[in-house]
Amino acid sequence: MRRSGITRRSGRTFRTVAAGVACGAALAALTAVPAQAREPERRAPHWELKDSGTPEVRFRGLSAVSRNTAWLAGTEGTVLRTTDGGGTWRNVSPPDAGELQFRDVEAFDARRAVVLAIGEGEASRVYRTDDGGATWTESFRNTDARAFYDCMTFFDRRHGLAMSDPVDGRFRILSTSDGGRSWEVLPDDGMPAALAGEAGFAASGQCLVASGPKDVWLATGGAARARVLHSRDRGLTWTASDTPIPAGDPARGVFALAFRDRTHGLAVGGDYRPEQVSPQAAARTHEAGHRWQPAATPPPAYRSGVAWLPHSRTAALAVGPTGTDLTTDGGRTWRTVDTGSYDTVDCTPDLGCWAAGEKGRVARLES
Repeated sequence: MRRSGITRRSGRTFRTVAAGVACGAALAALTAVPAQAREPERRAPHWELKDSGTPEVRFRGLSAVSRNTAWLAGTEGTVLRTTDGGGTWRNVSPPDAGELQFRDVEAFDARRAVVLAIGEGEASRVYRTDDGGATWTESFRNTDARAFYDCMTFFDRRHGLAMSDPVDGRFRILSTSDGGRSWEVLPDDGMPAALAGEAGFAASGQCLVASGPKDVWLATGGAARARVLHSRDRGLTWTASDTPIPAGDPARGVFALAFRDRTHGLAVGGDYRPEQVSPQAAARTHEAGHRWQPAATPPPAYRSGVAWLPHSRTAALAVGPTGTDLTTDGGRTWRTVDTGSYDTVDCTPDLGCWAAGEKGRVARLES
């Protein structure tokens, strides 16, 4: 999204013990225990800042592999990787990428990852590494000046998609079946027409997300209505649904999606301009995105990233420049649990949750 701030597409202790490494009955028990009744030595789960050594970089791309391994992608062509839980970070940026803006990274393990650079024309590129970032191969460079790629997602280690803002009135979808080593533009006859001014937000690498082997969702904003598009066949055909998240302005809409399965999903967004309020900045679905319900108590401000907590059917985190919010009821209500600035969040099955953002900020959820 060609817009200022988002460019067209902290580490403080949580004030609640309900932050998200617990799940199921354990999570319910923790949230029900009054603070004065907790054991003195028990510390609430909280974001613990990790020193990335890159205060000049803003990281909107994040891929958590495990509690120990995570990848970051950001401004100035920067890609970082840790394999020791954030204790140390290795700069594994592709060579001669300093002018690029990396906004998404999808990692399969500690050695294999794919990164997306955004921008008009040839600024939109995809790179892949198979050796932990020691070497990179450029696997896609956009040659259409009308296209602007925002984010990507993978169904498995081979099949993935990337999305561009509308070209000729429809969102453009790029597909890979070999793990990002090669890409092709999919036909757009199964894509609904875009609304006037509609586009995606390259804010957190979460405007395109997949769940399962074939389902994928695309988040939009900038038009009269903020929509979510859903495909059940890996991007060949799509249906569009309106969300209650306000739009009607180039800076407003749905910025991030998270689906814990092919039915239950969360959407967050708002207005990314700091001087603007963002009422109704979250919504939820239990119908695969066919219908969306507004959060009864939404986050208090714009949020750009969202992730379900591991092994929980009801708990999730949303992040943005003004804080982190927690839901423990599947997105019906949210409460702020941290006031540090983060742009994106990701969690792993081994109870690892990571967040990243401006000024080189990166943190891992600790208990």
